[in-house]
Order: sequence, then C-alpha cells, then structure tokens
Amino acid sequence: MKKLLLALGLSILSLSPAMAETSRLQEILNKGVLRVGTTGDWNPMTMKNPADNSYRGFDIDVTTELAKDLGVKVEYVATDWKTLVNGITANKYDITGSASLNMSRAKVAGYSQPYFYLAFVPVVPKKDLDKYSDWTDFNKPDIKVAATLGTVQEKMVKEFFPEAQHIVIEAPARDFQELLARRANVSVTSNVEAATLVEKFKQLAVVPVAEPKNPTPISMLLPQNDQVWINYVNHWVELKTTQGFFDKTAKKWGLTSL
Repeated sequence: MKKLLLALGLSILSLSPAMAETSRLQEILNKGVLRVGTTGDWNPMTMKNPADNSYRGFDIDVTTELAKDLGVKVEYVATDWKTLVNGITANKYDITGSASLNMSRAKVAGYSQPYFYLAFVPVVPKKDLDKYSDWTDFNKPDIKVAATLGTVQEKMVKEFFPEAQHIVIEAPARDFQELLARRANVSVTSNVEAATLVEKFKQLAVVPVAEPKNPTPISMLLPQNDQVWINYVNHWVELKTTQGFFDKTAKKWGLTSL
C-alpha cells in the first residue's frame, strides 16, 4: 500500500502545473528572443516607421534595455489597442510596451511594477479653444467625442461625458485624426501624447482644465500565471528605477512623469 501511495503521489506530482510548465523567463533564455507587443502609434512611447517597419520611442528604449540585460535579442510584434491583452493571453508576445494600469486588463493579464505616471487631458481644434475651459463643457448632447477602440480613453470618455456623442474608431486610425478632419469636437489623451500632438499638429490645442483626470501608473503587461517571469521583470524595474534609467530615458524623449 505504501508503495502504491508513493507511486500515486509521484504521478500526481508529475502532472502538477507548477512542475509541468516552464517559466516564460526560461523559455526566453532558451530561445534567445524577447517578444514585445507594441502598437507603434503612441508618440513618443512607441512610433513605427512604415518604410522599414522599425520602431522608436521610450518603450522601445525600455524593452531594448530589458532584452540586453536578459542577454537576448528583442523582437517587436505589431499589435493594436483592442488586441493588446489578447496577444499576451494567446502567447503572441512575452511582454508589452507601456500600458495604463487598468483593472479590466488586470483580470486576465499581469502587470509589472509601474515606472512612469501620467494623467489625461482634453484636446480640441485650436480654432475652438476659446469655447472650452472645463471638463463639464464637453458633457453635452451636441458635443462629439472621439476615442480609439480598445484604449482606456474609450472607457473614460463614456464615463466623463455620458451625455455627449461618442465616436469610436478602430486602429490604425486614431481619435485625434477625427479632430483634424473636424468630425469631432474633442478627444481625451494622456498629457504625454497631448504634448507631442500639439507640437506636431499646430491645428490642435490642449484645453487648460484646472486638473487633468485619472492620474494613472504605466506598466508592462505580462502573462498573469507566470510569477517567475513577473518577479524577474519587477526586480529589473526596481533596479533600473534606482539607477535612474527611467528618468534618463524619459528626459531623452521630453517626458515628465507626474
């Protein structure tokens, strides 16, 4: 009986998920490649050059540094906001670039420790800037609010402006393009992207609201069920934060964390 119980115990142990599965960290080291999901449409975090499909930006510097410290190559996998989390759960990539901490996403995906903080502001055509001064100016039935499908902003605008008309568009189109085309009155984006948008598109302006909304940590998404990989990335974030890497990289791209 003792031998039978021992045999059964070993069989059960051999089927244990903890024993049967290899950590994502070990898989990355074995393959020599870190796969990073990135949208390429969030200036200055991640920007794709369509001429050669290369990427540049804050996120790219961060994930390149992570791959270097792992001793592996980095491979960027194109994704969009509506499928960003699905790419993690479907094992299309090992980690993402920066993503706003969001509790809906956290139900199915893991997050690294935060390394940057932002908040959200309204952007309007510059010609209309004198019409608005506060968030409440946009919560009206005749106001058209643009948002990109799958982004945290999509949920925000519906929460902030329940009385307004919501124009939700799919990537690769972006919400601010609706402003440029005069099909929308306002979009909501991070203070980080807003600064780059108004610099690039002189037709746009940030509404000088008293306070930005929803101060939000920025982190990388990872597989939820792999604590070994999450721990490694968190230790790496802590080390790089202490060494000033994130502050230096943010300064390079003209970013200011809250």
